[in-house]
Amino acid sequence: MSKLFSPFTLRSLTFRNRAWVAPMCQYSAVDGVVGNWHTLHYASLATGGAGLIVSEATAVSPEGRISIVCAGLWSDAQTLAWKANVDLVHSQGGLVAIQLAHAGRKASSYIPWGDHAIATREEGGWQPLAPSPVPFEGYEAPHELTASEISEIVGQFAAAAERSVEAGFDVIEIHAAHGYLLHEFLSPLSNLREDEYGGSLDNRSRFLTAVVNAVRLVIPSSMPLFVRISATDWVEGGWNLTESILLAERLKELGVDLIDVSSGGLDPSQKIEIKPGYQVHFAAEIRNRAQVPVSAVGLITSGLQAEEILEANEADAIMVARAALRNPRWPLQAAEELGEAIPWPVQLDRGRTVRS
Repeated sequence: MSKLFSPFTLRSLTFRNRAWVAPMCQYSAVDGVVGNWHTLHYASLATGGAGLIVSEATAVSPEGRISIVCAGLWSDAQTLAWKANVDLVHSQGGLVAIQLAHAGRKASSYIPWGDHAIATREEGGWQPLAPSPVPFEGYEAPHELTASEISEIVGQFAAAAERSVEAGFDVIEIHAAHGYLLHEFLSPLSNLREDEYGGSLDNRSRFLTAVVNAVRLVIPSSMPLFVRISATDWVEGGWNLTESILLAERLKELGVDLIDVSSGGLDPSQKIEIKPGYQVHFAAEIRNRAQVPVSAVGLITSGLQAEEILEANEADAIMVARAALRNPRWPLQAAEELGEAIPWPVQLDRGRTVRS
């Protein structure tokens, strides 16, 4: 058996394989409620044989949305809508994670394919929130969070985690990457605070560790908890790999089961050399030096490439993003590449070429 299609267990949950679908925003929710497009999206992914499907970034509060059309999980209507999609994935034998997020200073954007970037107040926009009053390029100046407001957001993450359990999700992922709120606290480029949330690594990671503790407390002990991080800002003087390794060690102690390793997104001046698997070495360093399971993502497009990464012990699972948008049944395709006769939905079985 290939490593990509071998099972993987965290806590009491066994994933049928290591070909996972990464979170990808769909910008199609109404008042944070996922709708028909999401049903189509997750249905197509559910028939693809993935070991895990991770939901798009789902805000823990209205102000935590990336855009005015992003998904949320702060209301009963949102919980019920998500449950329908979770049940759909489960009906195909899959597992599904929710990515809980707060966009911080990169919030209140308009529809990405619209004619302007930032939503006006009339369109439902709001002032974004941040560790310091330093705007992201092109965005409104954010409100600097007080200590009590930070505590309130910790509670919002915990409440959303409770709703996630109610909706039937199998895994919780906390989004602390891509320049959003928790990442903004981690990076010295966006966190200029002089209180207990700024300065040292311990202080800059205090908000994230509080969120992890609060979420771990309200979800079942059997439920895996992931954290997505940007391993580096790709900017001199910013968040870096060394700090990511130290953070991963700390998160493991707090009950985090896997680090979902991405990079960048905090500063427009980032300089990234884009090439196949360009972020994999970050995952490998965190996995092997912090001794914690990791997933790798970033221009991983073929089953053979994914298998090589796993065989080299550079990651424990592979997250596929844009390749899954192009082909929602990417895991079935990858299995064919590797000569693996994995189960297919019976309605699609005529399409397979590799049989046991």
